[in-house]
Amino acid sequence: MNRLILSLMLATVSVAPLSQAIAAPAKQAAIVQQAPVTVDYRFAKVDGVNMFYREAGPADGPVVLLLHGFPTSSHMFRNLMPLLADKYHVIAPDYPGFGQSDAPDHTKFAYTFADYADMVDTLMDQLGAKKYAMYVMDYGAPVGYRLALKHPERVTGLIIQNGNAYEEGLREFWDPIKAYWADGSNEKREALSNLVVLDTTKFQYTDGVKDVSRISPDNWVQDQALLDRPGNKDIQLDLFHDYGTNVPLYPQFQAFFRQYQPPTLIVWGKNDKIFPEQGAHPYLRDLPHAELHLLDTGHFALEDKLDVMEPMIHDFLDRKVGKH
Repeated sequence: MNRLILSLMLATVSVAPLSQAIAAPAKQAAIVQQAPVTVDYRFAKVDGVNMFYREAGPADGPVVLLLHGFPTSSHMFRNLMPLLADKYHVIAPDYPGFGQSDAPDHTKFAYTFADYADMVDTLMDQLGAKKYAMYVMDYGAPVGYRLALKHPERVTGLIIQNGNAYEEGLREFWDPIKAYWADGSNEKREALSNLVVLDTTKFQYTDGVKDVSRISPDNWVQDQALLDRPGNKDIQLDLFHDYGTNVPLYPQFQAFFRQYQPPTLIVWGKNDKIFPEQGAHPYLRDLPHAELHLLDTGHFALEDKLDVMEPMIHDFLDRKVGKH
């Protein structure tokens, strides 16, 4: 009985001609799914400090070094990195005192921009990065430009986002910080305590943003949790004071721009009160071929303008950096 049923079933099966069977796949729409990009989360020992960094993309791809601002960390690049990692080797470190990196006591460790640049330099050496484009933002600008002064031949390009190198860009927001530079008094130092509280952290993410619903509250919750760690306030106040050492280097930064003319893309949140639009335009004096885009947003432009910025950044890298 079973053999009879099987024979009847086989007899009813319609077998398509071979030519149809071969042609059939061509008639079907191809389904291609992009595999998610893996971002690795690593630590390196640099000058005795555990330095955290995110890394993604092909190991042999052109390197893009992402340098974060205050009061965030490499977390600010979490959405951009996978989009660039299709062909670029992207590396985003946390400076000591920020993010996942160690935060030694400020009485035992020098929190300076010079040391940050040296430590990033050591990290890049450890990772074998001989050339790199740099995305610099806020604190990342003086860190990156100090690095460029050390190794100008290594810089394949610049992406500048609300990062200053001209005195025109230090306006009203900086007045109390400049007062601290002037006398270094404890009174002026403590007057800056309001820069590390939750309201100010939230302000940096939301001020100048047209649609605040595009900004994840996780940003200021995470940043503030790290700022509120014991001892971190003093770390940040030390850095506010040391930022004054960057200003005398502005002429050297500008000389680097003029002499080496690195390919440059400027994508700037024009509503930023910390690093306002007035700091963007002077770059064109020294980098006349730079591509300048002023965006209708605030300080952390990647949070609400990633859909605008990423195509600009990727296109720039493809045209100017991809061959390095």
